[in-house]
Amino acid sequence: MDLKSTLLVTGGSACSFKLLNTIVRFLPTPEPAHKKAWKWRNIITSLVHSSLTGAWAVLCLYHQPHMLEDLISSHSLFSHRLVAVSTGYFINDFLDLALNQSIRQSWEVLLHHSTVISCFSLAVKSRLYLGLAVVSLLMEINSVFLHIRQLLLLSGQKNRPGTEITAPHPSVTYSVTSWLNLGTFLVFRVCTTGWMIHWLATHSELVPRYVLMMGTVGLSLISTMNMVLCYRLLRADILTSTDNTGKNH
Repeated sequence: MDLKSTLLVTGGSACSFKLLNTIVRFLPTPEPAHKKAWKWRNIITSLVHSSLTGAWAVLCLYHQPHMLEDLISSHSLFSHRLVAVSTGYFINDFLDLALNQSIRQSWEVLLHHSTVISCFSLAVKSRLYLGLAVVSLLMEINSVFLHIRQLLLLSGQKNRPGTEITAPHPSVTYSVTSWLNLGTFLVFRVCTTGWMIHWLATHSELVPRYVLMMGTVGLSLISTMNMVLCYRLLRADILTSTDNTGKNH
């Protein structure tokens, strides 16, 4: 794709996700989520992006396994469009967060999005490092379950009916989602990030200094956010459940 086509795909993606967010506004919203209607719409939009790009990244690597051997120069129209579409989503989500949440609430996500937009824009414009961008989008597979978990919390479906006050017990749906979230977190976030860090360290001589700096900063940020997120998930879904079980006995 030339630059004009790339901009059209990226801009079209941003507009499409904005349109999706608007359509969700007119769909039924669970009563517990009414007070956080904006967040409900934002997470559903994010869930669609994660489902789309996570599956797309797997297809890219399945049909083009050589990308894993050459993350710098190997690319295709299929992978190029994937990264362009994802860039459009992150631009839309950045604006959505900036306009609807305070900086205090959203600064971590805004910093993450800024880093991703910078790295993906470089890959899309130069047609280099697309393999690295595609590998990073494997993390969206975990984001699918992360977003479903958030939707269950917003809709008040975390606990089994009738157990909320006396002795809260997670519902089957929430428990399954929670374990899938933690399992895919380990595989698609921790392992993927570790593999990317190892690749960047062993191929640093092939990467320009400014790209190496962008990659190092980006992966350091993602690694830090992953550790914080993992702690929060374990505290909320594992440690709390263990404490409640102990108290009930």
